[in-house]
Amino acid sequence: MLLCGLLAGGAALAWVFKTASSAPPLSSLKQRNPGSLSEVFAADGTRLGFIQADDLVQPVNSQKIPDVMKQATVAIEDERFYRHKGIDYEGIVRAAVKNLTEHKTVQGGSTLTMQLVRNLYTEDRARQGIAGYKRKIREAELARELEESHPKNWVLTKYLNTVPYGTVGGQTAIGVGAAARLYFNRRVDQLTLREAAMLAGMPQAPSDYSPVLAPAKTRQRRNEVLRKMAELGMISPAKARSAMAQSLGLHMKGYFQRARERYVLDYIQSELIKEYGAATVKLGGLRVYTTIDLKMQHEARQAIKDKMGDIGPSSAIVSIDPRNGDILAMASSVAYGKSKFNLAAQGHRQPGSSFKVMALMTALRLGVNPDTTHYVSVSPTHVDAPQCGAPFDIKTYGGTGGGDETLHEATLRSDNSVYIQLAADLGPDKVKETARMMGITSKLNGYCAETLGGLEDGVSPLEMADAYATIASGGYRNRPRIIRKVSFPDGHSQLPARWRVKRTKVFPDGVTYEATKILQDNVNGGTGTHAQIGCPQGGKTGTTDHNTDAWFVGFTPRLSTAVWVGYPNSRIEMNGLYFGRNVDGGTYPADIWGAYMKQAVGKFCGPFPKPKQPFQSQPFLGHYATTGRRQVQPGQSTTPVGPATTAPDTGLGTTPAATATPGRADDNKQGFNPNEYETPPQGAPDTGGAQSPPATAPKPAATP
Repeated sequence: MLLCGLLAGGAALAWVFKTASSAPPLSSLKQRNPGSLSEVFAADGTRLGFIQADDLVQPVNSQKIPDVMKQATVAIEDERFYRHKGIDYEGIVRAAVKNLTEHKTVQGGSTLTMQLVRNLYTEDRARQGIAGYKRKIREAELARELEESHPKNWVLTKYLNTVPYGTVGGQTAIGVGAAARLYFNRRVDQLTLREAAMLAGMPQAPSDYSPVLAPAKTRQRRNEVLRKMAELGMISPAKARSAMAQSLGLHMKGYFQRARERYVLDYIQSELIKEYGAATVKLGGLRVYTTIDLKMQHEARQAIKDKMGDIGPSSAIVSIDPRNGDILAMASSVAYGKSKFNLAAQGHRQPGSSFKVMALMTALRLGVNPDTTHYVSVSPTHVDAPQCGAPFDIKTYGGTGGGDETLHEATLRSDNSVYIQLAADLGPDKVKETARMMGITSKLNGYCAETLGGLEDGVSPLEMADAYATIASGGYRNRPRIIRKVSFPDGHSQLPARWRVKRTKVFPDGVTYEATKILQDNVNGGTGTHAQIGCPQGGKTGTTDHNTDAWFVGFTPRLSTAVWVGYPNSRIEMNGLYFGRNVDGGTYPADIWGAYMKQAVGKFCGPFPKPKQPFQSQPFLGHYATTGRRQVQPGQSTTPVGPATTAPDTGLGTTPAATATPGRADDNKQGFNPNEYETPPQGAPDTGGAQSPPATAPKPAATP
């Protein structure tokens, strides 16, 4: 019998040694990096928030972990931690006896070092039968090897930074740094005795000892930790009793979920993921520094609130620095809890007459003199030009024509009649080309109706602010950016190409200066008078048919801002909402723009710089344009006659190759479906049965 026992014991030892030797060398195993949450900061260094992930990880160094946390963990998890070499044989025997006595697994016998091996290297979770025994033997061998190469303090710190401390709301706190914030809203170095004891007791069974789901059981476990600390002489019995008499003291204020400017934060996250991928963004420990100005964010929302109150429509504002493309403000009136759709960046709405500036810039870049080029404004205006599709009629906003007008005058009146003729004379493809040069990236088809704001998919406030910034900058198109630096946990920082300042010269400054003078006049005495701020500024209103969208887009030498007003989820007509009047671009949008920009511009109120390349014009021989003022007799028809059989030869040449522009792969002229318009700015066009090219101009009147 004795011999059989000895043989069995020898066989068991041989199996243990064989199993231990089967453990791979520690050096061959890759250490798992639990990562850490990424943080995003505003321009002034204020934290906007964390990028959310399933794991909440916030590593801390040993100096920041208080002794009371280290003592509590050692007391309950591995009381001989400082005396063993990674394997606690006494603990293993004690656990085996206890488990045999209780006829169930009560104690595990794993040291902190063995647990660290599991968390950091193997992630083997087998618990029952032979697989469980093999796992423990291999962990013991690796733990011995780990302690040969690392001091105890390193092991304990690593353990405290990698062990899970329970799950709340679908997010698991990994490490004591995150746990201290999650349960007590404290830095780890601020943990008290009762708090440290509670956390130390959780890793054995995070679900069973959840202070949220099982507070009574968690308190019992915490008190067990306190008694063990007193038993080991780490604290006095009196101190243990005092702590045991206290509540858990939870203070769960959603530290990791708190955020400023959630729309901005979502936009930044999407930008980061494009560059680094979701895994790195969520747990790569990035520190992301942005261009967002919190003061301007507040001023934008305050202007909306002061001017519109709670009348019903929403508003969105975007501001861009024309000198570098920095997005300084991206705000809206919609509460994040009601909708996560970012109206400022994602909202694509019809721009109305604010898009006429693209046609104005087309004329100017091709040398059209806005003060000597005349058009006859009538309502309706009949346009019969192949480049615009089938013949159509266009009405002015008020339903009456303005007679003979210069292009300059027509801009101040936001005259649809003149601008649709201008689009036909220039060629709609040229207007599309200019829009691309200015920074518009949304879908453009090159239709005449686009000059009046009839875009198939619309544009965002971000695009419009950027496009007008091209004028304010003296002809430099900027690539909009919101990220100015990204720092990594190892201390290095980088700024990928997509977020570096990129400026492309697309217009001579004489051209943009000429446009600026006209748009200044528009604010001083045209449709944009409500936007006046007492500084040099230019801008343009825009309103869609039936007053479903209203805009004011304008700029100073230092700031370009777009304001949109409308209902986000439907095309509700904003009739009678402006002190009994209909809402158009010259009402709430201009009011909001003016109130906001007075605060945002502040001391940066200076003149537009004189151009280095003076504007040079040449005769313009469009089909509809005239070069001298036409005398219109009472009762005489001023309807332009046609048709023009080909696109007019303006004698202005072509666009220089240096002005290559950004575009979209889905730009096409494969047909026009009015139902694809987000909001047809002037109703559905009358195709008149024409097949090629598609009809592009609408029938009812657009608004300025």
